[in-house]
Amino acid sequence: MKNSPSALECVQKLAPYQPGKPIDELAREFSFELEDIVKLASNENPLGCSPLVGPSLASQLGEAARYPDGSGFILKSQISDKLQVPQDSIILGNGSNDILEMAAMAFLNGDQSAVYSEFCFVVNKLATQGRGAEGLEVPSKEFGHDLERMLETVQDNTKIIFVSNPNNPTGTFISPEDILRFIEQVPSNVVVILDEAYYEYLPAELQSASVSWINRFPNLLVTRTFSKIYGLASLRVGYGMANPELANILNRVRQPFNVNSFGLAAAAVALKDDAFVSASVAVNNEGMKALLSSIEGLGLKYIPSYGNFLTVEFEQEGIEIYQRLLRRGIITRPVGGYNLANHLRISIGLENENTRFIEALHAVMRDLRL
Repeated sequence: MKNSPSALECVQKLAPYQPGKPIDELAREFSFELEDIVKLASNENPLGCSPLVGPSLASQLGEAARYPDGSGFILKSQISDKLQVPQDSIILGNGSNDILEMAAMAFLNGDQSAVYSEFCFVVNKLATQGRGAEGLEVPSKEFGHDLERMLETVQDNTKIIFVSNPNNPTGTFISPEDILRFIEQVPSNVVVILDEAYYEYLPAELQSASVSWINRFPNLLVTRTFSKIYGLASLRVGYGMANPELANILNRVRQPFNVNSFGLAAAAVALKDDAFVSASVAVNNEGMKALLSSIEGLGLKYIPSYGNFLTVEFEQEGIEIYQRLLRRGIITRPVGGYNLANHLRISIGLENENTRFIEALHAVMRDLRL
């Protein structure tokens, strides 16, 4: 019998990314009607996307046989105008995780290391390990980044530091002042990746001026996404912003046509719809209040969140609560893979979805406490 191909050792050690459970899958398992299922697992926008997106997608149907604009000129122009950043400082990605992978490809190998926090976004670890680089995991500080210890952890061979703000899956937040002070102290030969996937959910007074910082710090890469507040998760569009020299390096390793025509068109119009973004923030804020009131009423602990989700701690393992909620048609997100075995992450939904979850959680906790 012939031997199977042997992958790189670093690849063999990888654990595949585990997405949230799809609605269709739960419907098949428990014979639910699709409309009876509430999915609060993947930090998606419960409002969907801007009404401007539909016509934009329809306009692309006749061009489906053609390759997309590999430079993403129109979308880059929209980002440039809105955020006042030069087009040659913008990198487009198949989701913002694509930008993280580009950075790892450009700067990491088996002789180098990357620094990240204990409860960081899992792609930070996967991108590092996939390159055979050493991951230097720093213990958390109240479930968030301990920036001081992260600085102390930097070694001579460190090439990247990953910081997510707000952080996923914990929802923790670092003030702009502390982030800026941190970047000022990072050695200039180390790339700081500031992942701001949930940036738009922050109140204006907490939003950093990170876009302007890229002019000051040639080693800073800021990433954002259209998957969260803009509601384009299935179309996979993200972007990075950096000094033109750093952006040029990442664009060299970027896959050709990595963002499809539908994603480019949808993101370009979604970026203009400030009213939709404001409505999404309002729905999130109201939903967060409702969930916090319920969680506190049940006497459960939680991690204060600045995103569109809440991570809750239970006496039981989170997977048990997750399974009990599934049987009631509610999909949440276990985070045992993040070493948070007794926690669940719950996305904020529409009012009726939040109510369904709250009612189901009360029933589950009542059963467990009998």
